Parts: sequence; C-alpha cells; structure tokens
Amino acid sequence: MQNIVLVILLILALSLIVTVLMQRSEGGGLGIGGGGGNMSGRPPASPAAKFTWILGAGFMAASLALTIIAAREDGNNSLLNGDLTAPAVSQSEDSTTPLGGNLLPPSATDGPATPPKAED
Repeated sequence: MQNIVLVILLILALSLIVTVLMQRSEGGGLGIGGGGGNMSGRPPASPAAKFTWILGAGFMAASLALTIIAAREDGNNSLLNGDLTAPAVSQSEDSTTPLGGNLLPPSATDGPATPPKAED
C-alpha cells in the first residue's frame, strides 16, 4: 500500500511542477505593485490556477496518507520497546584500524609519537 501511495505522490508532484511551469506569469511577485483599478488587484482565477490548487490539495493529501501508513506499519518497531542492548563484539585491547593506528587518544603512560619511517 505504501508503494502505491508513493507512486501517486510522485505523479502528483511531477504534474504539479509541469502545471506551475506552464502557467503565465501574472507579474507583481507576492502581490507587490498590483495597483490596478479594481479593489482586489487580482484577476479571477483561471482554469489552470484552479487545477494547480486541486493538484496541490491532492499532493498534501497523498503526503499525509503516506505519513499515516508509514507510521502505522512502523508503529511496532520502536527503540524503546525493543532490546536496547547491543551484541558484545569481542575486541582485543590491541585492535588497530586498517590504516595501522589505534583511533583512541594516547594515554598518559604512552611515549611520544614517532613519525613514520620513509621507504627506501
């Protein structure tokens, strides 16, 4: 079910992007400088604008549905309900990294660090 809603969400997102890009710019971004003679300063909504609102509402509904489905499916998998103890990994005290050095900081009893020797 989650995959179906995800595919619907992707189709709605792509449709919304295409619809917004195909609309004609009305100018006056964010309603600035629209003056005009009428009171609202905005023309009536075109069919493309109404379709954009419908796609946006569908996108929001699909997003909420996907969130609810994912929460319901993963509701039983909580860290607080599960076993929090990690399995013990046996490591010797002299473990080193693949680069050849220990990742822990030197202790007070360690001697000074020696630079690596140059190869001949």
